[in-house]
Amino acid sequence: MTIITNILITIVALQHIAFLVLEMFLWDKPIGRLVFGLTKEAATISKTLAANQGLYNGFLAAGLIWGLSLGAEGTNIIIFFLSCILLAGIFGGMTVSPKIFLIQALPALIALVLLLLS
Repeated sequence: MTIITNILITIVALQHIAFLVLEMFLWDKPIGRLVFGLTKEAATISKTLAANQGLYNGFLAAGLIWGLSLGAEGTNIIIFFLSCILLAGIFGGMTVSPKIFLIQALPALIALVLLLLS
């Protein structure tokens, strides 16, 4: 894997750690409501669901970090987790907001393509 590919994979992992923090801890706070465009009431109602979603994002980040820590032996692990992120981002982009495709799926797609080409 090239350094650029590893940097992009790390950025994708950091994004998912940020999603974890936003969804698990800041969902019903002003910054979380602003990021997700939620009213206070909507955030309160969906807080538990968002925390569950945030936990899954943490698992995705952990998988990428695990794969990176293994060097070349972790390539298949990284491919799996980037593919999961890509599919989730495509689904979210189609069902929730096109922004999800741009923010989540596109960086994963670019990292996955670079990884497969290296």
